Amino acid sequence: MIQNAHIFITGGGVFIGSTLTDQFIEHNQITIYDNFHRNALKDKPFINHKNINIIEGDVLNYEHLSKAMKGANYVIHAAAIAGIDTVIKSPTRTLSVNMIGTANTLKAASELPHLKRFIDFSTSEVFGSQAFNSKESDITEIGTAGEARWVYAVSKLSGEHLTHAYYNEFNMPNVTVRPFNVYGPGQVGESAMHKFIEQAIQDKEIEIYGDGSQIRAWCYIDDFIEGITCCIENPKAIGESLNIGNSRAVVTIFGLAQTICRILDSKSQIIFKPALSADVELRIPSIIKAQELLGFTAKTELDEGIKRTAAWFRKQI
Repeated sequence: MIQNAHIFITGGGVFIGSTLTDQFIEHNQITIYDNFHRNALKDKPFINHKNINIIEGDVLNYEHLSKAMKGANYVIHAAAIAGIDTVIKSPTRTLSVNMIGTANTLKAASELPHLKRFIDFSTSEVFGSQAFNSKESDITEIGTAGEARWVYAVSKLSGEHLTHAYYNEFNMPNVTVRPFNVYGPGQVGESAMHKFIEQAIQDKEIEIYGDGSQIRAWCYIDDFIEGITCCIENPKAIGESLNIGNSRAVVTIFGLAQTICRILDSKSQIIFKPALSADVELRIPSIIKAQELLGFTAKTELDEGIKRTAAWFRKQI
């Protein structure tokens, strides 16, 4: 376990970043750098912890970012524009933040004299619309030019290439992670899991865009954090791209809505609406590389993860 280190997290105010902070804050100095467009940090019990330093800033502002990062040993780059609704509405900002923001963060981190690890968050969407048992070595796709859905994947894939370029050219201790549908307590944003659980708790209509046949593999947040911790602590992760997900917790979007209603004994009606954009029809990872290289295996089954997540959302509502 990392101790007595300075960990710098871009996007530290949102779901995954704030959960990572909770993981490391007792024995390390944590700097959270975020514009707080979404804020999952405000309700955290560690908000006033002596080891936390919160800086409001934008990854597009290189000078401010570089100054804030001074003295860091570990840099976790989780800041990004994400969520299909947001990406479709703001494709230009999505590309700017995800590409230029990653370039700025890598450049600032490359100047740190005691950098031990740089973690870049990519996305499972780099595998395209049909991703079954996808391995890290599989060909990545960028989708049809002009289709707003793929703006996010293109921007994250460019950041992934740049992260590897810094590793190859400057020997930076970089790791890229590809998250597969992470969910759990503290989640904010546009995830189907988040929306469905909130609606089911209140017996409101659950809206599915498209026919609900899209297939996803869902990874509970505690398992994902364990995977990230392996990437931070294990030197075998350096220079690699790694899928972090749960290849067992697989269900269609319609099946997910039904499962949530069953587990929560909800009276919600499931309704279908026209798809907002092109969609990922199938997304299931191979996690063999993470298992063999890092010893990582997701443990939380879908039903249990939904119960834990719903218990947290009930308190919020």
